Parts: sequence; C-alpha cells; structure tokens
Amino acid sequence: MEDYILREIDRIGEMLMHVARRLGLLDGAAQDYSLADVKDEFDKSSCPIDLDALLKQENPVLYLVKNELLSDQGLETLIEIIFHSDLDEARKNALLQDALAYLDCKGYYSFRLHSLSSG
Repeated sequence: MEDYILREIDRIGEMLMHVARRLGLLDGAAQDYSLADVKDEFDKSSCPIDLDALLKQENPVLYLVKNELLSDQGLETLIEIIFHSDLDEARKNALLQDALAYLDCKGYYSFRLHSLSSG
C-alpha cells in the first residue's frame, strides 16, 4: 500500500511538472496565462486536483499536503504555477506565504518560492 501511495504522489508531481512546462515556467519563457489556462492544463494532464475546490479551501496548503498527499516539491511547483497566473494578487500572496510557512517549518527551504516572495 505504501508503494502505491508513493507512486501516486510521484504521478501527481510529474503532472504538475508537465503543466508547468506547458505554461512556460520551466523554459524561462514569460508567464502570461489565466487561471482558466491552468485549469485546462490540469484537465488535459488528468491531474486529480480540482483547482476551484482547492481555492475555496480555508487552508489550501494544508489541504494539498494532507488530503492530496502532495510532496514538498509538488507543492512548490503548484504554488509557482498559481503565482504566475491571473489570480488576484492578494490571494496569490496569501497562498505563497502559507506555502513558505509550511515548507520552512519542515526545514524545506524553497529558493523558488522565496524568490517570488521578495521579487
């Protein structure tokens, strides 16, 4: 059972990397896409995370790591994808700060997310 869960976590991480690549995050290209584009890419990748439901959560970061079993790297990638979308700035910054607090408490320092926070 543990192997199955680990494979599923890896699969979700791979899908998030695919979505990030399609949106231009990993190529160094300028990010100019809407949240609808992100949802569309999630659907194409069969990503099991419902972005609308996620954004309605009181604590999306905790939801991702507890319910969706998202890895630290997967969380980092998903927050970066959302951060570069057209979601309102206050919501993006709140998600970013929650993710940073969660990862920092675990001892996982995300240079990518910290650079977004100060940039």
